[in-house]
Amino acid sequence: MNDYLLWVCALGPALLAEALLARYEVLAYSAGWRTPVTALPDGVPYARGAAADSPPDAYLVYLDGIGKRRFRDTRDGGQLVKAVIAAAPELRVLGQVQPYSPLADPLADRPVWAWLRRHVGLLLFLHNVMQIFVAADHRYRPLYNRAVGSQIATQLRLAGYRPGSGVPVVLLSYSGGAQVATGAVEELHTQLRSPLTVITLGGFHNGANDLTHAEQVHQLTSAGDRIERVGTWMFPQRWRLLRRSGWNRARRAGKLTVHRLDPATHLGPRSYISPGARLPDGRSHLDRTTDTVVSIIRARHGATATTDNPLP
Repeated sequence: MNDYLLWVCALGPALLAEALLARYEVLAYSAGWRTPVTALPDGVPYARGAAADSPPDAYLVYLDGIGKRRFRDTRDGGQLVKAVIAAAPELRVLGQVQPYSPLADPLADRPVWAWLRRHVGLLLFLHNVMQIFVAADHRYRPLYNRAVGSQIATQLRLAGYRPGSGVPVVLLSYSGGAQVATGAVEELHTQLRSPLTVITLGGFHNGANDLTHAEQVHQLTSAGDRIERVGTWMFPQRWRLLRRSGWNRARRAGKLTVHRLDPATHLGPRSYISPGARLPDGRSHLDRTTDTVVSIIRARHGATATTDNPLP
């Protein structure tokens, strides 16, 4: 009991501080107090995959889960990005976007957070969790969507994207990255006028964002994913009863396609991105997720390459 009280006493102030800090970034962006980061560290390219000397079949922007705290990919996200690049060399892939920072400022590079990472690593995850709820809050959502949508548009331009070129942009999001991906659609449409496809993998989002300018939305999910299921219960806009929510309007417009990746879990050794968990056909969960993502992109955008792995 005493240990429990100690945890409550420690986490209570931490959660309060995180709630305030999470709002600070989006307010600092909207007020113009700070300029979003655009430059990347030495050795981090603006995109990987297809060469920049000619237009790729599509640009893919990967928006990672709450473990994302630096320009480089998380361990799991990095495995997925590498697998997609290997399977679809015709794509130009961006993985450096900071979905949980409206100022595009990596959490791990901030001096205070570097100390916290060594001493109280849990706070790094709490920060990104709080950012998801700020992005979902109706008071801050338009500002957050504009900030991160602008960040993605800037990184795409730096990676060689030409607005109005008609080259497709695919937003591939994992877990809480889905809140950011669905929110970025309007700003990307405004700035780039690009064909947009959204792919959510175990997507944790509130379903409120307007998806009018997304050509298609693909939901990769599993009955074993408890975290995504919590999101569908927690946010009323995900309920079919609220027909006017952005998610349900997209559903009625025929834009939403569900892909079952059973029995994958959200995290752990049997997750969507696990290279060790095996399916009856011999593929790993990572292989199947990669095949599904690549097949969606190629089927929708008519890529010149072909794949032997059909959609599940």
